[in-house]
Amino acid sequence: MRNFFTIIRAILCAAPVIFTGAVGQAQTSVALSVYGAFNGATSGNNTTQSPSNQAGGLFELRQIKNPLVGYEATYAFNRADQGFQPSSIACPAGGVIPSCTVTSAAIENNAHEVTGDWIVSVHAANLRPFALAGGGLLLNVPSGGTVTTTSCGTVNPLCMQSTTAAATSTSFQGVFVYGGGLDWELLPHLGLRLQYRGNVYKAPAIASAFSSTNSFTHTAEPVIGIYFRL
Repeated sequence: MRNFFTIIRAILCAAPVIFTGAVGQAQTSVALSVYGAFNGATSGNNTTQSPSNQAGGLFELRQIKNPLVGYEATYAFNRADQGFQPSSIACPAGGVIPSCTVTSAAIENNAHEVTGDWIVSVHAANLRPFALAGGGLLLNVPSGGTVTTTSCGTVNPLCMQSTTAAATSTSFQGVFVYGGGLDWELLPHLGLRLQYRGNVYKAPAIASAFSSTNSFTHTAEPVIGIYFRL
């Protein structure tokens, strides 16, 4: 029993030293990165929405206090063009001139993302592997687009096509972020950051000619950049 209390006393005495040492190792860094945004299509309400895969940029302000306590604020931007088309096409039967009309839209779009993330990391030599999870706001701002209507009849097999400017609207979504990566210190205070970030959010409703799919989608982002430790 005496040994048990001796061990407890030693742990209590050592705890402030361990905690002070962990806090003493706190570090702040800023990072600039580029990434690829790889998106999945969604369907719902007779609408299929197909985002394009494009590149983007990421800014991070991060502070690591100890292995279990770290956090960051991020801002990301990428082109997030969207394609819309009906999930199914119904052609009227009968009548003098049966025909099918198909409408599609191509929307030019800019995506802005602001998040706050929790960081768990381990420091070993010049490497720091980490995992992250957080959330924030995703803002989609269309910058233009077109709506194309194609009509085909059975009397004249040739199709007629018309294109008009698309009516668009800005869209806000909450976003959940998760991921992990590695900080590799190449020089004092300067290093390479490799990471993967995944975003889960509702598909943005930005084309007025189409109903929202009202479906969740996922963006996979492999990221590479440099960080500077302050």
